[in-house]
Amino acid sequence: MEKITVSDLQNLQSDSNVIQYVMISAGDEYFGIDIKYIDNIVRYQHVTRIPKAQKYFKGVINLRGEIISVMNLRSKLGIPEIDITKNTRIIILKPEEDTSVGIIVDEIKEVINLHEGDIEKSNTSDNGEIKGSYLDGIGKYDNMLISLLNIQNLIIEKDVMN
Repeated sequence: MEKITVSDLQNLQSDSNVIQYVMISAGDEYFGIDIKYIDNIVRYQHVTRIPKAQKYFKGVINLRGEIISVMNLRSKLGIPEIDITKNTRIIILKPEEDTSVGIIVDEIKEVINLHEGDIEKSNTSDNGEIKGSYLDGIGKYDNMLISLLNIQNLIIEKDVMN
């Protein structure tokens, strides 16, 4: 598998009908994160625990002098957690100019291009599943279905299970 760097993401050409996603895995499922939200991808490092935080909130890391909150994507989506591996990464997201948050993912797969016609928008109803509100839609890529994450809904502090 080819390594992906942030500069690779920034150098990718954009087309108005194409959206680029970083495809990641969590368990047997594949998810896509719009590259416009990605600030950095780093190897897993020690996360300092914060007492009495939500279950999915793993703590904070110090990344080049910036303290960044880190959540576990598996926990947030209700997928059973696994041990950290050599492929585990922390993706630093920047949904807004002054906000950074890290998410722990099992593995970075590749950068993919999806045309608007390859994306089926998510319905407002989530069929009772917690994951539904965290999705923008489903992308069709190489005979696979990829859940496209809604980064804004994913990182808000309110837990949608209540």
